[in-house]
Amino acid sequence: MGGDAAAELTAAALRLQAACDELVQRLICDSGPVETVYHPLQYAWEPHAEYLRRWGGKGAQTILLGMNPGPWGMGQTGVPFGDVHQVRNLLEIQDLAVSQPDPMLEKRPVIGLESPRSEVSGSRLWGFLGELYGGAEQLFGELFVVNHCPLLMFDAVGRNLTPDKLSGAVAQDLMRICDGHLFEVVQILRAERVVGVGAYAEKRARIAFDTPQSVVGLSAPYVSPHIERIPHPSPASPLANRNGGADWRAAVAAVLLPSE
Repeated sequence: MGGDAAAELTAAALRLQAACDELVQRLICDSGPVETVYHPLQYAWEPHAEYLRRWGGKGAQTILLGMNPGPWGMGQTGVPFGDVHQVRNLLEIQDLAVSQPDPMLEKRPVIGLESPRSEVSGSRLWGFLGELYGGAEQLFGELFVVNHCPLLMFDAVGRNLTPDKLSGAVAQDLMRICDGHLFEVVQILRAERVVGVGAYAEKRARIAFDTPQSVVGLSAPYVSPHIERIPHPSPASPLANRNGGADWRAAVAAVLLPSE
């Protein structure tokens, strides 16, 4: 694995970047409320590629699957759940160029790795993972964090639109591309588990492995992982906020580190 896996993940991410880029205008024209699309795999490619290079080949057998970028997480750093503090300190990804999407909404600025604003979900997730495993080296020896969809989408007034709000043929095409990428990442890492962060991510993982040959054109044998989920760390989640987050942390630990 090691460097070979990181290189394969990078090649897969570039294919995902190109495939999604072809859908951007269709998303804006044909997907209902979508008015603006940010593509972090383009404008924040340098830190994303460093994330794959540095941490993608450590031997993880579990994939932690998010939905799509947040405006103050991956939208700034190119890293899934990429709270800037955690990316700079826990993941040690620093001083890399992040350009700006075109067009960029005034109320949704992209500052990059120097953004002063924290992303709550990413801060909670990476912060607890670092604590749970005792640091980044140990963490990535066990799991690797991936987003299902790499695009950040907004409506006419700049509200964040998650992929579950999309409809129509172009949305189906986007989900098929993202399902195929997830399938490919599992094969590269030979991952035994996919753990969705929230119900939507779990659902997409199950769909991706329901009829995998039709998704990516592969024949068996292929890795078919066990699929589970953990509760989302969103500040909108009552569980994530309860008891100072202790109940959420306990629920996550019960899935990621089950008792023998």
